[in-house]
Amino acid sequence: QIMRYTPAAMALALLAAVTASVGHSAPPAPLDARAAALVAEGRKALAEGKVEEAVDSFEAALTIQPGHVAIYLNLAEATRKQGLQGKALRYYREALKLDPDNQYAIAGEGEALVEKGAVEKAKRNLARLEVLCGNKTCAPARQLAAAIERGPTPQVVTAAQVETKPEVTAN
Repeated sequence: QIMRYTPAAMALALLAAVTASVGHSAPPAPLDARAAALVAEGRKALAEGKVEEAVDSFEAALTIQPGHVAIYLNLAEATRKQGLQGKALRYYREALKLDPDNQYAIAGEGEALVEKGAVEKAKRNLARLEVLCGNKTCAPARQLAAAIERGPTPQVVTAAQVETKPEVTAN
């Protein structure tokens, strides 16, 4: 008798476990008060153009509350403004590890890719965003589409970066 009902009972138990874990996942943890204050301080510094101070504030917030998506997104934005797209990509990818469907992380990663010149990869991010949004009208998708339209930022070389070496030739 027991053997007849075991497969059905196991299937129902598995279905209940999967449904419960997917349907009732925990919402993201709110920011700790100290971390929230540091993030606000960083946002203010970023708005004032004090990018170094903003990065310091965001990194301090990350030490207080490691693994928070909002802190990674702010840190990525600040490092992009510093011109460190590679570092920004690392922060966006950390945010995507924690929340794979975060539209702002996908859009930010796409913008950093465009700035580095990887437009085709950015277009993949845009396609992913369009699927997540259901259309092209969500703000992150519009923002990334505009960045792709603008294209990569031109690399500027200053005279101080280029050293000329005098050549001595014999007559």
